[in-house]
Amino acid sequence: MILTVTLNIALDVTYRVPALRPHTTHRVTDVWERPGGKGLNVARVLTALGHEVTVTGFAGGATGRIVRERLTGVTDALVPVSGATRRTLAVVDASSGDTTQLNEPGPLITPAEWSAFLKVYGELVAGADAVALCGSLPPGVPVGAYAGLVRTARAADVPVLLDTSGEALRRGVAARPDVIKPNSDELAELTGSHEPLRATQDARRRGAQSVVASLGPEGLIAATPEGRWRAAPPARIHGNPTGAGDSVSAGLLSALVEGRPWPDRLARAVALAAATVRSEVAGEFDRTVYEELLGRITVTGDATAA
Repeated sequence: MILTVTLNIALDVTYRVPALRPHTTHRVTDVWERPGGKGLNVARVLTALGHEVTVTGFAGGATGRIVRERLTGVTDALVPVSGATRRTLAVVDASSGDTTQLNEPGPLITPAEWSAFLKVYGELVAGADAVALCGSLPPGVPVGAYAGLVRTARAADVPVLLDTSGEALRRGVAARPDVIKPNSDELAELTGSHEPLRATQDARRRGAQSVVASLGPEGLIAATPEGRWRAAPPARIHGNPTGAGDSVSAGLLSALVEGRPWPDRLARAVALAAATVRSEVAGEFDRTVYEELLGRITVTGDATAA
């Protein structure tokens, strides 16, 4: 079982309009609603890949009830809270393919609710093969929360992937997660370096066992104890990039628990990210694109110590 943690889950609403123009009225041509937040997106992709997944985090209010009702294919271990689960709104411009994202704040988590979550998390980690800690922190959750969750997983000898940003990432890295998955901006903010290879090495010195950094349409760069690699798709993929990073996390975790070597993990992650760009909504991927691309991902590097 793979455990995904989404402390700030959401109901993701996606609108598609013919063209997005400021200060005008728009007619929406298509609407999608899905349980969202980074960890739930990761869970959906993992489930599609055939893995058993348990999801936890917080859910509250009418929106939280909708999210829980629409969870499929996963074990629901979300912790109820008094505050209302947030919504996110993505507006896809059909003429350009660009996406505009609007994210509501999450609910205020009380100390009692946080304590209840920690109890549930500790019990779930004991039975997990791997853990994904994903996304932003809702109000009320300690900024060092992920560091504590990383330490709990490591104490149970369970591999843990951390995908967050800002101060939560900085503190979480110090707890020595097995993998962090920042994008280039998050990596630069963490390390102060805008040169990806140097920044990945610096992030490892700060505590991360392995660093897999997203370079957007150019693919991934990885620095691990086993070596350094770069993985790239055969061509630029156009579409909606929302959720592509979450598919990277799903690809890395699924291949990890299957015991695959790093080049295979990276190839799967890049193929899934590209297939997600070709999907309409986050947390889903175009399986035909994924299967067609998987054997065409270029992975370069070496297996010497990084």
